[in-house]
Amino acid sequence: MPRHKAPLFCSFCRRESSVVEKLISGPGIYICDACVEACNRILAGRPVPPFPGFEALSDAALLAALRPSERAVETVREVLQEQVDLLRARGVSWGAIGDAMGISRQAAWERFS
Repeated sequence: MPRHKAPLFCSFCRRESSVVEKLISGPGIYICDACVEACNRILAGRPVPPFPGFEALSDAALLAALRPSERAVETVREVLQEQVDLLRARGVSWGAIGDAMGISRQAAWERFS
């Protein structure tokens, strides 16, 4: 399946790669340098400003967050499909996959085959 070149976003703060200093990739997720710094502050026991909630964002900010949020969901779906494809290639049954996901064998087959 060919991958399209979509802009990359931090999976946590949703900032696009073009506006952050560094973006580190993981299996289907990305984290920017600012979020890594926040994680380091948390691990060191230093205070971090709390997320004010989506209600605090303006309409423009919420609209701007839709595209990266949709891309994050799309990326997670792609990772999930890759995992299921690998399990199937290894001979793992649809029943085992469904059990692991808390869905029926039939639902797993319909969703991922």
